[in-house]
Amino acid sequence: MKSRTILAIIDLPGGETDETGRGLLSYASRLARYMDTSWGALTLTEPQGATLGEFGAYGTPEITVATGCDEQLDTPELLGKGLARLAQESGAGVIILPHNDLGSTLAPVIAASLGAALQSEVIAARMIDGALHLSRRALGGRVAEIRTWSGDCPLVITVPLRSLSQVLLPSVQPSTPQIKSWQPPAPGEPVTSRVVERIPPDPQTVDLTEAEVIFSAGKGCDKDTYDQLQELCRLLNVSLGVTRPVYDLGWCGFERMVGQTGRTVTPKFYLALGISGSMHHIGGIKDSRRIVSVNSDPKAPIFANCDEGFVADLREVLPRLLQRARQSAGGVK
Repeated sequence: MKSRTILAIIDLPGGETDETGRGLLSYASRLARYMDTSWGALTLTEPQGATLGEFGAYGTPEITVATGCDEQLDTPELLGKGLARLAQESGAGVIILPHNDLGSTLAPVIAASLGAALQSEVIAARMIDGALHLSRRALGGRVAEIRTWSGDCPLVITVPLRSLSQVLLPSVQPSTPQIKSWQPPAPGEPVTSRVVERIPPDPQTVDLTEAEVIFSAGKGCDKDTYDQLQELCRLLNVSLGVTRPVYDLGWCGFERMVGQTGRTVTPKFYLALGISGSMHHIGGIKDSRRIVSVNSDPKAPIFANCDEGFVADLREVLPRLLQRARQSAGGVK
């Protein structure tokens, strides 16, 4: 494999790094060690103060600030071509983006402009016999796909947010990043597409695999508490999930079922209500960032697999939560 520099494209919402940005910095640093090559970061906003310090904490050697790209954020075609030109000029052979709205839009444009290989939603990357092996899940996670990149052409990859860990590894050496600016060339062709509006997903209908907050009902919920939970989810604008026994009662569709036989989820916050914690259910939620459970049985297995647990009766807890949510929403007190 030819030695190829890695370029991580980091978004700075509000001028600061978020969990996704820190996770991508950590990912790029690890991949550079696997490949025994150099790496750098690209931002559309110059990092300042504490934000610049975070780049240094992850060992970022160099930061390229692409200036004058604000208007191009709504024209992915132009922005993608500009970033491809930067990657070519800097000798970057591997371009990494998060698999979010911006990353999944830019990745194919950059790959097409560079004549590069494209692999989306990469969950693991390993060097084997001088080649980079990229793993991803397909068909809803039912199929494991592995592709090999030999380095003969540039490579563009996107990484799912759930696979990005912002943990600082002890092996990472802090750095003082060098900052340089880059001005994209003026567009030499007419714009054929433009983003006119961004509509956030509705937690009530979004696929559970993409939900950030999930409140789930187990067999400890009766019909009254389940109805209360539905209203609570609507008031708090969070997603509703259920276990197999609740789905079997016909109270909701299969798309709401959480577990290894339903949806494997990775939300930022998972609230388990009346869920005992079977092996199949735990397997479907174990990668959630924070798990909180409420169950009347102090010996329920769920308590050994959550960050925080409460022994309580849902018939007492849910009405109180619902009352607080109604008050916050300006409803009935």
